Amino acid sequence: MPASKIFTGFRALGYVSNHIPLQVRHHRKHKENYVITCVGKSFHTYNCSKLGIVSISNTHQDDISCLAVDANLVFTGCRNKVQAFQRGKQVLRTYEGHEYPVHLLLPFGNHLISVDTGSNVKVWDIHSEGIYLEMNFDNSGFQVTAVMHPHTYLNKLVLGSKQGTLQLWNIKQDKMLYVFEGWNSAVTCLEQSPAMDVIAIGLADGQIIIHNLKFDETVMKFRQDWGPVTTISFRTDGHPMMVTGSTIGHIALWDLESKKLKSQIRDAHEGSVVGMQCLPNEPLMVTNAADNSLKVWIFDQPDGGGRLLRQRSGHSAPPNKVQHYDNNGKNILSAGQDSTLRSFSVIHDKHNKSLGRASYDKKESKKTGLKKDRYMMPPITQFSSDTSRQSDWDNIAACHRGKCLVTTWSFQRSTMGAHKLKHPRFDEDPKLKLATALCTDISPCGNFVVIGYSTGHVDKYNLQSAIHRGCYGETIAHNCSVRGIAIDGLNQITITAGLDGEVKFWKFKQKNLIDTCHLKCCISDILLHRESAMLAVSLDDFRIMIIDTDTRKIVRTFQGHHNAITDMTFSPDARWLITASMDSTVRTWDLPTGKLIDCFLVSSAATSLSLSPTGDFLATSHVDDIGVYLWSNMTLYTFVSLRPLPEDYEPDTLELPATQYERKETDEEDEKDDKDMDDYELSEFKSPEQLSDELITLSLLPNSRWQNLLNLDIIKKRNKPKEAPRVPKSAPFFIPTIAGLEPKFASIKDDTEKETKSRISIGNLEPLSELGKALMADDLDYDKILNRFKELGPSAIDLEIRSLSPEGGGSVKAMERFLMFCNHILYSKNNFELINAYLGLFLKVHGDTIASNPTLCLVLETLSSCHLETWRNLQDLFTQNTCMVNYLRTATL
Repeated sequence: MPASKIFTGFRALGYVSNHIPLQVRHHRKHKENYVITCVGKSFHTYNCSKLGIVSISNTHQDDISCLAVDANLVFTGCRNKVQAFQRGKQVLRTYEGHEYPVHLLLPFGNHLISVDTGSNVKVWDIHSEGIYLEMNFDNSGFQVTAVMHPHTYLNKLVLGSKQGTLQLWNIKQDKMLYVFEGWNSAVTCLEQSPAMDVIAIGLADGQIIIHNLKFDETVMKFRQDWGPVTTISFRTDGHPMMVTGSTIGHIALWDLESKKLKSQIRDAHEGSVVGMQCLPNEPLMVTNAADNSLKVWIFDQPDGGGRLLRQRSGHSAPPNKVQHYDNNGKNILSAGQDSTLRSFSVIHDKHNKSLGRASYDKKESKKTGLKKDRYMMPPITQFSSDTSRQSDWDNIAACHRGKCLVTTWSFQRSTMGAHKLKHPRFDEDPKLKLATALCTDISPCGNFVVIGYSTGHVDKYNLQSAIHRGCYGETIAHNCSVRGIAIDGLNQITITAGLDGEVKFWKFKQKNLIDTCHLKCCISDILLHRESAMLAVSLDDFRIMIIDTDTRKIVRTFQGHHNAITDMTFSPDARWLITASMDSTVRTWDLPTGKLIDCFLVSSAATSLSLSPTGDFLATSHVDDIGVYLWSNMTLYTFVSLRPLPEDYEPDTLELPATQYERKETDEEDEKDDKDMDDYELSEFKSPEQLSDELITLSLLPNSRWQNLLNLDIIKKRNKPKEAPRVPKSAPFFIPTIAGLEPKFASIKDDTEKETKSRISIGNLEPLSELGKALMADDLDYDKILNRFKELGPSAIDLEIRSLSPEGGGSVKAMERFLMFCNHILYSKNNFELINAYLGLFLKVHGDTIASNPTLCLVLETLSSCHLETWRNLQDLFTQNTCMVNYLRTATL
């Protein structure tokens, strides 16, 4: 039994890069560069032209520790195992043998060098997966931290160590050739320069050494004051430039001719620059960092520096709040602890966008840079949005941690708004200086926003002009913190909830108190479903109460969580309430029955969740996780039994989805992996007979041969002329003649001379047709009979079927044999539409005869059960395809 009956993992959004250095490969056929980044248990492949995602690899058992690429394969290290991926997705080969986690990989011709944390170096044969050579080092004497192959050095490797020394090895002879003494600092990275015999060595003390291996001489030295050198790259587009990265996110550009610092890119990333690669023969450079970003830089500045050309990024800190934005469920708004507000698309990552970072002064923030921005605001804790007036003015209002200031945002313009809502009382009264905006809601008309504060005040503002439109209550709405605010769907009632357990109902316009509902526990949050007027209230004792806002009464109470409830969401029809708690459970409650119908555990507690307005996806965010996870609602695609769960139900853990949907082991068909463009593998041909066990096949005959069999009599009647053709009257002087070489006069016959027709019924005297004889044969050949039917036209088929009855020259036995013939074809699942047309005509013509004959009725019962089973299989296929087409049609609107 699955962990959840309703939800299954679909995919994760917002992942771009992590602390593993990127890798760049050039595709000769495509003539394009591709960059590979790691996102935890899988890696992504992007094209460098537009940073569009090309492929997503299959999921590893654990997080990837290192990446490497060659012309055909992508190599990954995971724990003590190395895997080779073909086409950036399919696992082609596996290399096992390390005792410690692998942290360095280097493709070396037909071999692969892997180094683990125990400084065990293995040389693998890529194709045979066997070990060609193994070298062991002692971490206390030589801990391997970097490895590279110098150009033109056949079978040679340079190994850098934490102790600062370097060693040159011949892996073919398993012999150490030379030891470089080093510079009394740990080696962090090694990079080949465009010049032969010369490499760049990055050290932990910030030094960059340009060293000649052939003569063991230092050509030049540089030092960056930003800490250890994390990565090095050289430009190959004709400019003698070296680029280095640092742990604080700065990038330095060094002029190798003048031997000085040429330029620098400050705050290129918010974290350590872990990966950097200058594209071959292009003034472009790609970088990645642990801040979940991938950037492409172009060197076109007057000082030789680089500017940001394009980027892909996600949250650099976990999201606090996620919420679906529009009524189509395509976009998800996410507010992160990095003070940014982002929109993620469930359709494609190219539609993702950032609305920017919250700032007190955006202009000054741009001048000083984002990393040292002293105007940055605290993270967003709560926000509300509405699409009614998104084209006219700001349509998102956000509360910030520890601040009474509420900011506005525009989704359409993808930026922070100009208004910052704050009442003057919070500056004038010293007692209110520690006030905090805790909750907010935008009216359905999109004109107003209502804000609740920790001081008990509730203010109403106009979104367009930011003018204060009054407050609820004489001075304060509650004598405690306001934990929740909701506005009904008609702009008639405003609902506020206080920490003391009071839920108050106010007139939206007049701001007069209508009613108060007293609860016996502190309130933590509320959620209103505007269409059904159902209000969900979460309490500090881990219970959830449902209040009908029309009657102001409690209609449901749910209890089962064992820790604080973090978020709630309604289904579009308000039948379900889905809740998340710090006990790491996600529970689905059925409102009509008041029972728990689904519950599952997650590895880390969900901090926020939102069900799409179309009900197809559930979006969740989790503790210490920068991703937004999508879960599919299985009730839209298949039948799900929604029986209540027992009270002693123990939930199972449901794994968080990966960055792409993966088929489970129980699926009947495994997903076919993409093949390399150079390798063409022919799929095995399956005949219609072989497919009959899986599918139902059609005859592929023209529709005119079978579609109108049931309406053939109507067609003949419609096509029959209304009047018989008349012979034109001859003129009195005209004598009819016979055509020929010699014209002759035709003899005039008397109109009274007519042939008399026989009144004898010859139906029983007619012999059986060829098909009738084939049906009455001792050894029935159904395929031969079917092929004969296929050769006939509609009128001939009608005549053959009518002649099977005793009145048409046939017999009851012939009719029984025809029904057996239909049963056989239906059971074989071939020519499905053809046999249904023949059977329909047969039942229409001979219905009375069949009803009066017990033998034919018995055969027809067997045929009916076979037909019903076959139709059910076909109906299931129709239903699945119709559901998928409807989903794709609505998803692309």
